[in-house]
Amino acid sequence: MNRELEYMFVQCARVWIPDAEDVWKSAELIKDYKNGDASLQLTLEDGTNIEHKLDPKTKNLPHLRNPDILVGENDLTALSYLHEPAVLHNLKVRFIDSKLIYTYCGIVLVAINPYETLPIYGTDIINAYSGQNMGDMDPHIFAVAEEAYKQMARDERNQSIIVSGESGAGKTVSAKYAMRYFATVSGSASEANVEEKVLASNPIMEAIGNAKTTRNDNSSRFGKYIEIGFDNRYRIIGANMRTYLLEKSRVVFQADEERNYHIFYQLCASAKLPEFKNLRLSTANDFLYTRQGRSPVIDGVDDSKELCTTRHAFTLLGINESYQMGLFQVLAAILHLGNVEIKEKDSDSSLIAPNNRHLTAFCELVGVTYKDMSQWLCHRKLKTATETYIKPLSRLQATNARDALSKHIYAKLFSWIVEHVNKALVTSIKQHSFIGVLDIYGFETFEINSFEQFCINYANEKLQQQFNMHVFKLEQEEYMKEQIPWTLIDFYDNQPCINLIEAKMGILDLLDEECKMPKGSDDSWAQKLYNTHLKTCCLFEKPRMSNRAFIIQHFADKVEYQCDGFLEKNKDTVNEEQINVLKASKKFHLLMELFQDEEKATSPTGQAPGTGGRTRLSIKPDKSRETSSKEHKKTVGCQFRNSLQMLMETLNATTPHYVRCIKPNDFKLAFSFDPKRAVQQLRACGVLETIRISAAGFPSRWTYQEFFSRYRVLMKQKDVLPDKKLTCKHVLERLVEDQDKYQFGKTKIFFRAGQVAYLEKLRADKLRAACIRIQKTIRCWLARKKYLRKRSAAITIQRFTRGYQARCLAKFMRLTQAATVIQKYQRMYVEKKRYRKKQAAALAMQTILRAYMARQKYQALLREHKAVIIQKRIRGWLARCWYKRCLEAIVYLQCCIRRMRAKRELKKLKIEARSVEHFKKLNKGMENKIMQLQRKIDEQNKDNRLISEKLVGLESSYAVEGERMRSELSQLRGVEEDARNKAIQVSSLLEELEKLRKELSVTQQEKKTLEEWAQTYRSEMEKMVSELKDQNGSLKKEKDDLNRLIQEQSQQMTEKMTRAIAEETHQLETDLNEERSRYQNLLSEHLRLEEKYDDLKEEMARSSNIKPGHRRTDSTHSSNESEYTYNSEYTEMEEGSRAGDDVTRGMDTSLTLKLQKRVTELEQEKQSLRDELENKEDQFQRARARDDAEFRKARGAELEYESLKRQELESENKKLRHDLAEMRRSLLGNTAAGAGAPGSPAYKVLLDQLNASCEELEVRKEEVLILRSQLVSQKEAMHHKDEKETMTEPSVFAEDVNKLKDADELKQAYVGLKDTNRSPRFTRPPLEVGDLLSRLRSAAPDLHRLNEDGELWLVNQGLKETVRLLEHQLQTQRRTYENETESLRGELQNVKEENNRQQQLLAQNLQLPPEARIEASLQHEITRLTNENLDLMEQLEKQDRTIRKLKKQLKVYSKRIGEMGAGQTEGQTSPGQMVEEPIHPVNIPRREKDFQGMLEYKREDEMKLVKNLILELKPRGVAVNLIPGLPAYILFMCLRHADYLNDDQKVRTLLTSTINSIKKILKKRGDDFETVSFWLANTCRFLHCLKQYSGDEAFMKHNTQRQNEHCLSNFDLAEYRQVISDLAIQIYQQLIKCMENILQPMIVSGMLEHETIQGVSGVKPTGLRKRTSSIADEGTYTLDSILRQLNAFHSIMCQHGTDPELIKQVVKQLFYIIGAVTLNNLLLRKDMCSWSKGMQIRYNVSQLEEWLRDKGLMTCGAKETLEPLIQAAQLLQVKKKTDEDAEAICSMCQALTTAQIVKVLNLYTPVNEFEERVSVAFIRTIQTRLRDRCESPQLLMDTKMIYPVTFPFSPSCVALETIQIPGSLNLAFLTRV
Repeated sequence: MNRELEYMFVQCARVWIPDAEDVWKSAELIKDYKNGDASLQLTLEDGTNIEHKLDPKTKNLPHLRNPDILVGENDLTALSYLHEPAVLHNLKVRFIDSKLIYTYCGIVLVAINPYETLPIYGTDIINAYSGQNMGDMDPHIFAVAEEAYKQMARDERNQSIIVSGESGAGKTVSAKYAMRYFATVSGSASEANVEEKVLASNPIMEAIGNAKTTRNDNSSRFGKYIEIGFDNRYRIIGANMRTYLLEKSRVVFQADEERNYHIFYQLCASAKLPEFKNLRLSTANDFLYTRQGRSPVIDGVDDSKELCTTRHAFTLLGINESYQMGLFQVLAAILHLGNVEIKEKDSDSSLIAPNNRHLTAFCELVGVTYKDMSQWLCHRKLKTATETYIKPLSRLQATNARDALSKHIYAKLFSWIVEHVNKALVTSIKQHSFIGVLDIYGFETFEINSFEQFCINYANEKLQQQFNMHVFKLEQEEYMKEQIPWTLIDFYDNQPCINLIEAKMGILDLLDEECKMPKGSDDSWAQKLYNTHLKTCCLFEKPRMSNRAFIIQHFADKVEYQCDGFLEKNKDTVNEEQINVLKASKKFHLLMELFQDEEKATSPTGQAPGTGGRTRLSIKPDKSRETSSKEHKKTVGCQFRNSLQMLMETLNATTPHYVRCIKPNDFKLAFSFDPKRAVQQLRACGVLETIRISAAGFPSRWTYQEFFSRYRVLMKQKDVLPDKKLTCKHVLERLVEDQDKYQFGKTKIFFRAGQVAYLEKLRADKLRAACIRIQKTIRCWLARKKYLRKRSAAITIQRFTRGYQARCLAKFMRLTQAATVIQKYQRMYVEKKRYRKKQAAALAMQTILRAYMARQKYQALLREHKAVIIQKRIRGWLARCWYKRCLEAIVYLQCCIRRMRAKRELKKLKIEARSVEHFKKLNKGMENKIMQLQRKIDEQNKDNRLISEKLVGLESSYAVEGERMRSELSQLRGVEEDARNKAIQVSSLLEELEKLRKELSVTQQEKKTLEEWAQTYRSEMEKMVSELKDQNGSLKKEKDDLNRLIQEQSQQMTEKMTRAIAEETHQLETDLNEERSRYQNLLSEHLRLEEKYDDLKEEMARSSNIKPGHRRTDSTHSSNESEYTYNSEYTEMEEGSRAGDDVTRGMDTSLTLKLQKRVTELEQEKQSLRDELENKEDQFQRARARDDAEFRKARGAELEYESLKRQELESENKKLRHDLAEMRRSLLGNTAAGAGAPGSPAYKVLLDQLNASCEELEVRKEEVLILRSQLVSQKEAMHHKDEKETMTEPSVFAEDVNKLKDADELKQAYVGLKDTNRSPRFTRPPLEVGDLLSRLRSAAPDLHRLNEDGELWLVNQGLKETVRLLEHQLQTQRRTYENETESLRGELQNVKEENNRQQQLLAQNLQLPPEARIEASLQHEITRLTNENLDLMEQLEKQDRTIRKLKKQLKVYSKRIGEMGAGQTEGQTSPGQMVEEPIHPVNIPRREKDFQGMLEYKREDEMKLVKNLILELKPRGVAVNLIPGLPAYILFMCLRHADYLNDDQKVRTLLTSTINSIKKILKKRGDDFETVSFWLANTCRFLHCLKQYSGDEAFMKHNTQRQNEHCLSNFDLAEYRQVISDLAIQIYQQLIKCMENILQPMIVSGMLEHETIQGVSGVKPTGLRKRTSSIADEGTYTLDSILRQLNAFHSIMCQHGTDPELIKQVVKQLFYIIGAVTLNNLLLRKDMCSWSKGMQIRYNVSQLEEWLRDKGLMTCGAKETLEPLIQAAQLLQVKKKTDEDAEAICSMCQALTTAQIVKVLNLYTPVNEFEERVSVAFIRTIQTRLRDRCESPQLLMDTKMIYPVTFPFSPSCVALETIQIPGSLNLAFLTRV
């Protein structure tokens, strides 16, 4: 121990020292403490040095401060040092800095009143705490309530929540929130809204039992214990309330700044209400009982609104309006009674003035006589054994009697209200268990303490004793469970104080004894107390300066009680005659109820009269009332003792939970903490006693795993063993020498107080040493890096300096060299210039001289050249002549010689030829020789040709050369002539040159003058230009500024418009999503109500024993066909009994279809009106094209047609009239014989015939009227034939009639007109049966009505209607004509514009070159033809759609005609039955098609189909072995076959059965994820099939040709698509709920608690409320568990064929749930808000993002839903010190609300000493910066929010004709078509 003290009390150690102002003050040791020192040298936080002297006797050292990481802990028992200053400081830090009002202290919840409304009690907070362990969330009243509720359900034991504290500490509010939690979580077991009634009792009890005091604006002036009852399913079934010790004296007296009970002020504030006029109330200042405190108004409270709340609560609890008015009468009467003025008659008597208005009002309100009441207010009756005396009362006694009566009436009224509240909360259901909420006054001590404070403190002594025993019991159980040795803990036992009060001859016994004495007084009672207890009991003391007071040493403090008034308050006496007067009231029944059982007001349980409790009014007459006497009446003290004893028995029989409410200051200031007041209450409420008991044992407890994780740094590697328990033992034995400081249990290590701090200090020192070593190394590394950087910088600076100097030198040298070079070149330039001038002069002279010499030489050369040419030419000619003569001579000589040789050879040849032998020799080589000769000839010919060509070339070249020579000769002659001319010109030019020189000198003078003038002008111009440039520059600058301003404004406007458009788009998207979400929420609510309805129906079916018989099915509703409407029918199938429930559930579907069909019909009506308008326009155009001649020509045929029709109608009319008369006569004849009695078959048949005849007669009348009206209109048209508008319809009709050739065609047209007149537009409703019978029974008047005059009147009315109709048509046609004229004008304008455009284009083309013109024309023509082609294609598509639509209508009309024909031929069929005969075929030719991809089934197999395909299908086998969505394809193929058969009944029943069966299977197996996912996928696939094969072009884009052939041909199921879409939405919501239930237990453990990155999170010491460890044990969920579950979800949905877009929406919703639940828990758990936890969260989120990336779901928006969680994790990790950090946080945390950001900063808790807390100033800075944010103040995210789901169209590529039905589905009865 000495070693530990020396180790702990060292320099810089912090301690607590007592202080007069702050109770405890922090200080720091200046030097180490040595054993034996008499004082400590300390430094306060403000820097003051003090010397703290130790007690010389005890040598007790001051309390040590806890480490900073333990400050602000949720549980005070987690503190290492458990003492008063540590508790006070921890509460203050949590309350002031973190704004946390709740703190655990072991099993006690300490609640500090913030005097401010906090947003921590909403439904979202309740849902967050529901189902959580008490230690897993931050302290809260909801956590205590959840723990009580959970223990009640788990342990099958009743629970109690004991809420205590002084006035103003918040007891009532805490109890109210606890009850609200139970009402919200458990719900009600009945439909009577019991939880609402339980909560409604609060405003009633606050109104009649709460009042404003100096310490609290809503102080409870009574104690109450509410038992909330639960059934065996732990749902609220009722409640019961007991009340204790109502403060009745407040009714007649209030201290300054206090008020009476709230109900009085509420009545006065509402006095002007009409129903309160008879109460004669006014303001509160007008009544004595409400104005004594001089504070009638509470700030922020509207008493009139509070009265409305109270009245509503009364109504909710079943107290009707009459009883409420009775209560208000009694309360008003009390106020008037307080204003009754009693005057002094003499010293011993008093009187009340006659006609006192307040007493009169009192008597009228309570129904008593004025005389009796005034008499007994001033007198009293004394009874002796023989006589009765009436004794007058003095004024003071009479006033006291009046006040006593007021208190008594109010107490009775209070008890009556409590009793009726209990009656309203009682239930007939058996109570299985209950949770009691005790809201009772805390320990009180004032300057003057009286009887009420004595009883209150007595009750607190009893509760404190029970609390101490419970705490000790829990400690003992914990030690025994862990099997550690323990000794009895010494704690304060207040049993002696309780004995002093309640034991025999105790204070209460002596008080009761004194009350029985005839002349007992407070003084005599005080003397008895002194004599009895002053010397025998150390807890009883007598004040020094008073003989009328006594002091009791309570567990919290000493309290001095004044004896004045003890006896009177204990007796609680009331004048019996006044009570009798009130009982005699006959007019006021409520008053009689209040006093009807006066003597038995005290219940057997000991409940005091006027204090509430379980008081039950007996309805039996009390036979012993006359024999009762005063001595049998129990005193208030005795009653209170009995009721308190019963309360303690109840509490001992339950498991208690304690809530201690603390009042932080006496001035009701928000978040203001007064340490003195807080310590006083902590001592009084037992919190410090809990701490002391905990500190006496082993308050700190660690599991072995947590200890190993926390203190691993204190272990060496060799100390770590595989067995964690053994490792911890070895380490503790080495670290802590005293083995009494710790104990090893089975699962935990128990430490004495202070040992955890000692271990924390060792750990901190070890970490600090490691940090120092790390810092040393890092600083060395940083210093070396810094040195190297400096060295490198110095070298770099030197290098750059030297380089700079070298560059400067080089620059100087370059400049010098440059100057030299410049000089050189300058000199060279001057010399060169001089040389060039000289050279130019010399050259000029040389040029002239050389030119002269050259010319002379040229002349000589020219002459010589010309002579040479002449000689050359002549010599050449002579040579050629000589050559020719020589050549001719040589040729002649050659010819002569060759001729001579040839002659000789010829002679030889002739001789040889004569010889035959020689011929034969020569003949042998003749052939070769001939060929050789031939070749030679050819070669010679070729040579000759070449030579001839060369000769020709030479001749031509010679000719050209000669020509050239001749031309040169002529040129030379010309040049010679020019030279002579030039010589002449030279002389003239020299003369002219001299002349020009003279002119040049003159010109130079003029030039000089002009240059001077130009210079002056240029300077002026330059000056002017500079000025203009300046002006231009300024103008340009202004222009640029204006342009920039305009551009900025336009950019701002553009940005503003862009933002506005973006905001509007976002708002529209938000509104759309909200509307979609609202619609889907309504669907889910509808589903919930439907399930509730089914459950109720099943319960009713189970409860009833009616045998199942034939039930009539519901009438089927109209089908979904969009082009027509079917009448409702009644179906009766063989499986009616089995399908009854499905049809019943289908009612909502049919109702939806009815509403949708009405919309479709309105659209059809609109389309028909539009078509009719178009027809009218066409008729109008045709009418204008006809001339008068054609009209006259057609007139005769028209008149003939209408005459024929009129005659036939009149004949049929007469025939029908005759038949009607005969039927009436026969009916009247048969009535007398009784054959036609009502109900007989003949009577029914006759009535049917009569109805049909009457209907036919009405039709004929209408036809006659129409014909006659047409005749009249035609006559008028003949007179006005020039007006073309009126001739439209007759002309058209005439043209149609003109086409009818013969009489047969006329008759057929007439029959068609009759059918047209039977349409709803022309038919009148048939007569009702009752009207017909009345007419039949009164035959004579009816016959008189049917005469010709009556018909003429009808004709007249018809003509009027026709005239009005024609006028309306005329106006319509005129409007049509005007519209058409406008459209024609528009078209004409368009044509003009097109013409202008063509002309412009033509003009542009004419300007182009021919090729471009042709290309442009071709391009324009191609564009025009393309546009026309597109327009024609659109028209063709429209016509195709119209043709398909008309075909559908034709089929519908054909079916309708067939049904009408069948109905006429088959006879009468009851409307409730269905005709079994087949429908007659319609004579409309239908082209045969090869239908495929359909499944045929019989009507009786429909239930089997639904059963095998939906109800009994196993999703797993289908999903694994078959194609996805197979059930949907099968159902759609069956639906296609019903559509092919044009059987609307089959389509309707199949769809209804399918929908209801899916709902049924989801209700049965809604918790199975695979089932819900399977049917979601199939429902969506079925919906997509209905769209894909609906025939709508929007859904047919991706279809193949074969799939387009499979489209539905007869029915438009658009309305059913909406119903199936709603069903898919319901399944989606069920799927999300199912997935949420699976994921919910994993989220908090996997995302927050589990330590994914081992070693990052530190384990802090925990208190009694152990939290879930971050170390993964077996069975705990990790992040891998979440990822595995997500993989399972994803794989199953993919196997089921769920649409990828739908999977994305599901994943987005799941990630939102994960993020919301994680963030909500983070916001409610202080231990999770640390830097290391932020890192863990970010790592976990990255793993989730990686999962999204692997699955290809990054674009689904799931990542964005995690943004609030990511920002919260970043907020935990960023710096939180400076203003820059605050700005960064505000810009970073855009997805978090201000409340969430501030909450995270308040909850931020360092895990190690090296982390720093967030300062309050920094949090205020954040709040200031975020003040302008417009956002919801809600703290938690809504985990129940579901994004609105959409089902994007996803066509299927599966061909229906290829689908095979496996045998495992048991669908052999289906036939493929």
